[in-house]
Amino acid sequence: MTALTDASASIAAITRRDAPTLTPATPMRRATALLAESGPAAAVLDDSGALLGILTQKDCFRLALQASYHQEWNGTVADHMSHAPVCLPVETDLATAAGAFLSHSHRVFPVLDGTRLLGLLHREDVLAALVRLG
Repeated sequence: MTALTDASASIAAITRRDAPTLTPATPMRRATALLAESGPAAAVLDDSGALLGILTQKDCFRLALQASYHQEWNGTVADHMSHAPVCLPVETDLATAAGAFLSHSHRVFPVLDGTRLLGLLHREDVLAALVRLG
């Protein structure tokens, strides 16, 4: 990641392009294991790469808790994902992104370049960029 030089700079430099992705058909046990290892969220993409939604660690909690009692995992990502995630366009500046994190309890936002997923913007990366600026 490169450093932003001011709060009006685009979030493109701090967007994580190597963010995990899932398909709607991914079994929830596999998706939950991925999020336990890789971080707070994964984008859910269709076969053409279009963003369909987002699955977060929080989305996995209830199912993981039930599975710990019943030793059974049910469902796919499509059953548990958020279907209309709040997204930020790649042109969004750092100050606006910070405001989005203040307005929503999300830990990540999908970042779109037009209609294509560029990656995920993490709350801690925005905070770190603001600290570097201050």
